[in-house]
Amino acid sequence: MEKNVVNIEFEARPENQSFARSVAAAYISVADPTVEELTEVKTAVSEAVSNAIIHGYQRKGEGRIAMELKFTDRDRVYIRVTDWGCGISDVEKARQPMYSTGEDMEMSGMGFTVMESFSDKVLVESEPGVGTSVTLIKCLDTYYDL
Repeated sequence: MEKNVVNIEFEARPENQSFARSVAAAYISVADPTVEELTEVKTAVSEAVSNAIIHGYQRKGEGRIAMELKFTDRDRVYIRVTDWGCGISDVEKARQPMYSTGEDMEMSGMGFTVMESFSDKVLVESEPGVGTSVTLIKCLDTYYDL
């Protein structure tokens, strides 16, 4: 059962990373999450949006990111972050810790690892030249009254 599905779209700009975190936090607040759950969701969303900006659009400051949020069960939130950037040619390789397509040393290659650490499940769909969708699934200890 799904209730209160929210879809937003915003520019792929670094300053919108905090906007996406705030939207996710506000959305799950109806389920009265713990501080730890709130922090975990915000961190995972931040990494997904950051990956879209940095890797999907190569920091060009152009392009769009869509975010869909919904509760798929009384205690399970689903957050899908989609970009229409360059896509990922080898998703399994990209999910490996320390792997990065970044050319500078500030890239840690830990984005997917962080998302996986703070989510119960991470699904990645990508096609080169088409874009990438990252779905974060988080089970909360509290229950949202559907």
